[in-house]
Amino acid sequence: MTDEPRREERLVICLLQNPKGELLFVKRNVKTTLAPGVWGFPGGHLEAGEAPETAAYREMREELGGEIHIRLLKSFGPVRDTLYGGRFLIWLYHFECLGGEIHLNPEHSDFIWLSENAYQSAEDLMDGVDEDIAYLNIWPISSLRREKLPRELRG
Repeated sequence: MTDEPRREERLVICLLQNPKGELLFVKRNVKTTLAPGVWGFPGGHLEAGEAPETAAYREMREELGGEIHIRLLKSFGPVRDTLYGGRFLIWLYHFECLGGEIHLNPEHSDFIWLSENAYQSAEDLMDGVDEDIAYLNIWPISSLRREKLPRELRG
């Protein structure tokens, strides 16, 4: 048996905020490989030769449909994941929702807008979402699940 080098996976994660300050969470289909049936953010793998920002817009169109209107507010990264063994290199994108309708693709079964206060009692959240919110400085650290944050982000 040979030890094969671990393949680095390059991802974009997209946080969409509405005018009320709520963040969009999508529920992953129970048949997905990574974190089935839990709430997370839209995103996915970069295609060969694709720029991260291009991938972010593509993933938003693919996962939320072409009828949602967005504007990029901020980006961050790349960062190495801290909860999945460091195999993911991640670029984060914070978008503002300007209107339109969400039409989920089959990767997701539902969506919800969560306020900072509602987030405090939310269940079945994907590991890493607190970290994503903290890196983009969307909500204060006190609003997040501190035990899910790497030491350097706990404040």
